[in-house]
This record gives sequence, structure tokens and C-alpha cells, in this order.
Amino acid sequence: MLVVETVARIRREFFVKGKSIKEIVRDLGVSRNTVRKVRRSGETAFAYGRSVQPLPKLGPWTADLDRLPETNDRKARRDAPPGRCSRRPTVRR
Repeated sequence: MLVVETVARIRREFFVKGKSIKEIVRDLGVSRNTVRKVRRSGETAFAYGRSVQPLPKLGPWTADLDRLPETNDRKARRDAPPGRCSRRPTVRR
């Protein structure tokens, strides 16, 4: 995401100081496509926002995954998987 200061600096370097895109890319560390996008548009800030949030691949199993820590805490120490029980540290010293 580009902040307003970066956009302003790109515009200043190109329009006021007359620097080439290549020089701006070297100085600011942004991509050439970013410099071109800022130069062509009249935007002051760029942000990407999804129109639709895709469903996670774990969707059908989220309820089971949420229950796992609770069931592990209820199990006896010897029956719980190693490193997954909140009563036992994961690193043994």
C-alpha cells in the first residue's frame, strides 16, 4: 500500500524535478509499474480492498479445530498430544 508521502514524492520527482522513471525507481525503491500508476492517475493514496472475501479452505473444519484445544485440556497429561497441552511447555530444558 502506498502512503500519501510516497505518492507525493513520486509526483514531485517526476513533474517538478523532471527525473525519469528509472531514476525515481532507484531513489525510492518502488517498482516501475508503481511509478507509472502514480504518474498516470490523479489519486493521492492507493489501497486495495476486496469486494468479496473468499471462504477459507478450512471452512468445513473450523468448528472441529476450535474444539481441539478444549478437548486436549480435558484429557489426562499422558493422553494429550505432546506440546499441545497448555499445562506442559513445548520446549523441554
